[in-house]
This record gives sequence, structure tokens and C-alpha cells, in this order.
Amino acid sequence: MFNFEDINLDRIVVHNVGNKHLEEDLKLSKTEIQIEDDDVRDILLKYFLTAFNKEEFYNFQHDLGLEMNEIYSYANEYFQDNTTFYDQSNNIAVHLYEVSNHPNIKGGEFYLVGFSGCIVDGEVCDALGIFKSENKDTFLKVYQKQDNFELGCESGINIKKLDKGCLIFNTEKETGYKVCIVDKTNKNNEALYWKDDFLNLKLREDNFYHTQNYLDMCKGFIKDVYNDDNEVAKADQIDMMNKSINFFKDKKEFNEEIFKEEVIEQPEVATAFAEYKDYYQNENGAAIQPEFEINNDAVKTEQRFFKHVLKLDKNFHVYIHGQRKYLEKGYDAARDMSYYKLFFKDEQ
Repeated sequence: MFNFEDINLDRIVVHNVGNKHLEEDLKLSKTEIQIEDDDVRDILLKYFLTAFNKEEFYNFQHDLGLEMNEIYSYANEYFQDNTTFYDQSNNIAVHLYEVSNHPNIKGGEFYLVGFSGCIVDGEVCDALGIFKSENKDTFLKVYQKQDNFELGCESGINIKKLDKGCLIFNTEKETGYKVCIVDKTNKNNEALYWKDDFLNLKLREDNFYHTQNYLDMCKGFIKDVYNDDNEVAKADQIDMMNKSINFFKDKKEFNEEIFKEEVIEQPEVATAFAEYKDYYQNENGAAIQPEFEINNDAVKTEQRFFKHVLKLDKNFHVYIHGQRKYLEKGYDAARDMSYYKLFFKDEQ
């Protein structure tokens, strides 16, 4: 949980990082920016921090050891000696330029920011912020010229749209620091350069991670096993999706045995689910926990991937949110067509 109410923006430097593949330039500032205007400081705090609104944390990683992760090493040096702030900004900007080698990666302003007074999960700590603005908006400007008002336009950064960001909290150093990220322009695989190529992060194994993992496994089980190929009706597939996500929305603590009783129910389906769990863990290298505290942010994130729509030819889309027992499937021999009966009390 974040608390930025008492956070301070202590230091900031801005560089411009172009696309190396397109032979654009890397332009490094000579010094830090000294912010004297409190209004500007407040605007920057909102711009940098507002987008960080869910409890999804990461850790730095590297196959050859944490010290080989560039950003981890530069952040570590800064936390040990904050007089190296400007030098680390150059190091990080150069590293970002080196990984900006896909033609679709946009160049833009790069910001390194030193924060203090962050509260994360009840702990007060410093943080290092890495941000990048890639997109410009056009703003109308109204100004007075003698006795008339004139209109003009300017290109600038929309302070409500942070493109890319990373907060590195000075805690849990041994496991790769506690890190959170924003990537609003991650539309294509090449855009993964921010999380994977530049930062090289893995999800931190906390309650968010466990909740997300279990729901992702449920989604995979319905898609790969509890499906048409195994003669499971679409309505039954949607019913299991609804029961799965509702279980996580209604409970505070997850218990796998209770989940199986209330959601899986049938013994033969439970057996198939257990087999799929083994497959999922081996395939993803992830240990699925049988008990954990449910994280609501993870539930909200995963909920959008659970589809509730029953598509019938091109004529009907039935949105199913309730219980399966109120939906009955049949066959009309005269029309040679299938049908569904929907049972309800009130029409709204």
C-alpha cells in the first residue's frame, strides 16, 4: 500500500533519450534542475505519482546474479551515496538508450527523480523514480493582445498522462528491492523493453502475485481443459468463470479446499483441476499457494479477462452473471435448432 502524502521531491534531472535504432541522439543535461517554485514541484509530484495506484510490486532480477542487473546496481550506488545522483542519471539514460533499439520505440524526455518520505506497507523509505514521456499533446493558448484576445497553440506534456514510470523503494535490497512500474504505451511486444530489457523485473511473490497466479491458472484450466473439446457446455464454462471470480471477490482469505468445494464441486472436475495445477506450475515455473490473503487489486486486474458472454450464432449475445441453475438448454426438433430458457423474477 502506497502513501505519498508526505513525500518530498528532493532532486531531479532531465535528459532526452532518442531511438538508437533510428540513429536519434542521446542528449544529456549538464546539471540537475533546481526547482524553486512550489507549484511546479506539486505539479511534478502529481504527474509522476498519480498513475501508481495498485499494489503490484516487482523485484529486479538477472540470470547471473542481482549485481549484473544494471538498474539495480545504479540504484544501489545511489542509495549508498546520494551524491552520485547525477552520475547515476547518466548511467541509466545510457542504458535506456542502448535498449531502445526497436523502430517502434519512441524517443522522449527521461527523468531521474530522488524522493524521500515515501510510506510503503507502513515503512518509511527513500525512493528513486525513473520516468519517460514519449507523447506530446497540443494545447490551445488564449492570450491578450492590446484590446483583443488571440488564440495560439503549444506542444507539451499532458500532466495527467504518464507514459512510463518506475519507483524503486529503498527496502528489500537483498531480494532485488521493492519496485513498481507504469507502462501506458505497452501495446505491442516490442514495448516490453521497459519492463524486460531496460529494468529486467519479475513479479514480487506477495499476495498480489499469489492472487493473480491462481486466477490466471483458473482461466487457463477453463480455456484448455474445461472446454468444448471435452464436451463442456459454454454456459457451464461461463458459470465456472463466474464462480471463480466471485469466490475471490467475496473472500478475504483464500483456501484451496474451500475453493474446490464451492467452485469445482464435481470430483472428476477436481481431479482434472489438480492435474492442470501440476502442469501449470511446471510450465510457468510458479509455485501455486493453497492459502494466502486475497489482494483486491489483483482481482480487479484479472476480472476483465474473465468473459461472461454466451454468443449464439450472430443473433444473440447473452451476458451471464448469475447462477447456472437459471439457464436451461434444450433442442427444438421442428426447427432443428438449440435454445436456452432463462428464468427470472423481475424484468428491469
